[in-house]
Amino acid sequence: MACSCLSDDTWFALSQMRTTTLQVEDPQIIGPNSAGMPEYRLEKVFPVYAVGVSEPDPNLIVSVANTASTLGDPIWDAVKLEAKLEAEKEPILSSFLYASILTHDCLERALSFVLSNRLQNPTLLATQLMDIFSDVIMHNRCIQCSIRLDLQACKDRDPSCLSYCSALLYLKGYHALQTHRVAHTLWNQGRKVLALALQSRVSEVFGVDIHPAAQIGDGILLDHATGVVIGETAVIGNRVSLMQGVTLGGTGKEIGDRHPKIGQGALIGASATILGNIKIGEGAMVGAGSLVMKNVPPHSMVTGIPAKVIGYVDNQDPSLTMKHDASKEFFKQVAISCKEARSNGAVASKDDGST
Repeated sequence: MACSCLSDDTWFALSQMRTTTLQVEDPQIIGPNSAGMPEYRLEKVFPVYAVGVSEPDPNLIVSVANTASTLGDPIWDAVKLEAKLEAEKEPILSSFLYASILTHDCLERALSFVLSNRLQNPTLLATQLMDIFSDVIMHNRCIQCSIRLDLQACKDRDPSCLSYCSALLYLKGYHALQTHRVAHTLWNQGRKVLALALQSRVSEVFGVDIHPAAQIGDGILLDHATGVVIGETAVIGNRVSLMQGVTLGGTGKEIGDRHPKIGQGALIGASATILGNIKIGEGAMVGAGSLVMKNVPPHSMVTGIPAKVIGYVDNQDPSLTMKHDASKEFFKQVAISCKEARSNGAVASKDDGST
């Protein structure tokens, strides 16, 4: 049975399939803007992935049936509106914007067009790639949900992301991730050679190497993305943010489950190397340039070579706040704690010597 683009009556329900239930009682439509298009408070549509919000507001959870037909597809609506405005501001890009976005009837087909044109080469034609991407995405509701949650993650967490439209068209981290989702589906269908071909093209074009068998959750941000390597048995939970140069690798030539498992809400800093079948706990933060070869506790902050725990972050997922560095106040508190510990140790030694 063929699947079409997400309809008004079914799209919103998809966000439940891979994440916490996100059924919105009030669609939070602000009203028409100057262009006559409806504006949405998208942090209400995707509360889990908005900056600084780790859990959905329970007051927003109600029946899909009462709201889906009213809400529609706010991400796609925003993409189209932004593309129209950009075409007006930059007429030289109007043909590009029309071909990439405005000529399509849904986000799935627009994304398939963008990816196929980015990855084409003389022997792997854009029309062939378009058929592959469209066939997989249009028949996979989990991917349809994921492409929206990942797009929302880009807009929320990357301060240089100007719009949903610009993320869809230009962010290679987003492109590499969505191509992986298609390759992962093909891999699981037994079409491993085609999946590896897509992996190879992504590596060549975007400088991102993700094995098709790797399991990756929703609401993922690959920020900058250059040099990211994710191994075959790696698992990445929901709401994770990875910076450029991150390696999730093995420790040798052993086979089997040999790559890291990243808990949801974790933030992995630039050029961090995480090796072996170890666990990075939920909400943990790995500092830039760190080498991690042991399990990292949930909500902890690790850094260094080898990485050591230097403190603990707030309950809020660091992947959402994107605060990579510990504050001056944090290190001041660490210094005070170390000084007090030494003082207490010296007092204890003196007491032991006097008895």
